[in-house]
Amino acid sequence: MRRFSVALLCLFSGFAVAKPGELVFSSDFEQDAHQWNILAGCQRSSEMARTGTSALFCQDGSSSLVSRYPVSELGLLEFWVKPQSAFASYRINILTSSSVSLDAQWQQVGLIEAPAGTDAYMAHRVSIDDPGRKYLRLDIETSHGGVALDDVVLDRILLDTALQKNEQKIISGILDKLQTNKNYELQSESFRTIGKNYAAQLESQRQYLEYANAIYSTITFALASSERNKMSNPMAYASFRTILADTKRVASPLQQARLNSMVKPFGDLTTATLTVVSGGLYAAFAEPFKSFLATAFDKSNYENADLNRKDRKFAEENGLKIYEQAEKFLNELERELVQVSALENDLQHMLKNVEVFRKDLDKHLRDYIQHAGLARTQENYSRVMSKEESIRAVVINEVGENVTNKAQGYLAANDNTQLIQYMLKTSEQLEGMQEFKERFNQITSSAITFYDRFERSVAPDQNPFTDAKDKAAWEQHAQKARNYIKQSKEAFAKAYM
Repeated sequence: MRRFSVALLCLFSGFAVAKPGELVFSSDFEQDAHQWNILAGCQRSSEMARTGTSALFCQDGSSSLVSRYPVSELGLLEFWVKPQSAFASYRINILTSSSVSLDAQWQQVGLIEAPAGTDAYMAHRVSIDDPGRKYLRLDIETSHGGVALDDVVLDRILLDTALQKNEQKIISGILDKLQTNKNYELQSESFRTIGKNYAAQLESQRQYLEYANAIYSTITFALASSERNKMSNPMAYASFRTILADTKRVASPLQQARLNSMVKPFGDLTTATLTVVSGGLYAAFAEPFKSFLATAFDKSNYENADLNRKDRKFAEENGLKIYEQAEKFLNELERELVQVSALENDLQHMLKNVEVFRKDLDKHLRDYIQHAGLARTQENYSRVMSKEESIRAVVINEVGENVTNKAQGYLAANDNTQLIQYMLKTSEQLEGMQEFKERFNQITSSAITFYDRFERSVAPDQNPFTDAKDKAAWEQHAQKARNYIKQSKEAFAKAYM
C-alpha cells in the first residue's frame, strides 16, 4: 500500500485547484431530518448509517423530499447512497425551484441512475451551479429494495462558475433579440465579454485534461504495485509457511520440487518480493494445493517414501490436522481476496472511464480551438496545453480576440443569419463543457467511493484470520494501509475536489 499511496501523494501535490466551496447546506440525519420536508417514503434509520449513527432510509418504490428552506448560490451537491441489497437498483432525480407551491415549476439539474450489483455506499456528485435562491428536491425511485441516504452536502457556487452562467445568459439574450428580428444594438463590449469567457474555458479544459492524465497514471501504477493486494498473498502468513514446512518434511525430492513450483508465483518473503495475488492466481492454486496435500499425507505415499521413522510418524499423526488447517486458512484467505478483488475491479472500472473521458475531452478541445479560428494542428494544441503560463496566455488572448472579431465582423456586415449561426455554435461549444464537468464529477465520485471502501476493507473488524499470528500479520499491514490511504485521500481531495 505504501508505494501506491506515496505515488498518489506525489502526483496530487503538484496541482493547484479551486478550493472547495463554502458549505451552504448539510444534512447527516443524526438528530432529525429538519432540513427536509419528507413528502413520501422515507424515515430516519439507525441500521444503515455511513457515518455517525443515523441515515435516511427510503423504501422500495417512489420517495420524495424537499429542502425545508430555499438554498442560496447552489454549487456542487454531494451525497452517499447505499442499496438495501445487491439486488436493489435506484434512480434519483435532482430538481430545483424558486417556489414549493402546487403549481411550482421544477427544473431538473441532475439525474443519478445506479444498476443493481452492490450493497455498499456509493458517492454521487452533481454540479447544480445556480447563483439564485432555490429549493432542492430529490425524487427517488428504487426497485427490489430500498436505499439509505446519508451525508448530503452542498457547496456554494464558485465565482468563476457564476460568471460563466451569466455570460451564457448574455448569449441567450443576444440570440433571442436577433431571432425575433427586433432592432437590438449589439454592443462591442458584449462581444468582448463573450470572447473573454470563451477563451477562459480553454484553461478549464486544460486543467481537466491534466487531472485526468494524472489520475490515469495513478490508477495504472496502483493496479501494478498495490501493497493492499499483497495482504491476500498466502506467503505473508505464518500458518501457510508452517503448512509448507510440514509438507516438505514428508515429501519426496520430486514432490518438494513440485511444491516449490506451485508457490513460486507468490514470490519470496525472505527477499520481500511478495507478488500481487489475483483471483485467477488463487483459483489456479487452491484446489491443486489441497490435492497435493492429500496425496503427500496419504498413507501409501509416506510409507513408501524414503522417510525416517520420526517423519513417518509425524505424517501419520498430523496429516489430517495439517490438511484441515490448510483448508481453513485458504477459506479465510479467500474472504480477504474477495475484498481485494472488488477494490481492483473498482480501479479497473475507473481506469476505463478516465481513459474515455480523456479521449472525448481531447477531441472537444481541438474542436473548441478550431471554432475560435485556430488551425487544428498539434502545434496549437501543444500551446494550449503548455506548462508555461506565458505561452497559454498568448493563446487565450488570440482565442478571445478571434471570437470577438468574428462576431463583430458579421454584425458590421449586417449578416444576421451568419451571426446567429456563429453565436449558436459558440453557445454550443461553451455549454459542451458542462457535460465534461459532470463526467469528471462521476470520476471523483468513483474515487471517493473507492477510498471509502478501501478504508472499510482494512478496518479491524474485517480481519478474516483466526490464528493469532495471522491476525497480527494482517493487522500490521492494515495499520500501515490505514495511515497511507488517509494521506492519499486527503491529497486527492485537495487536488481535485
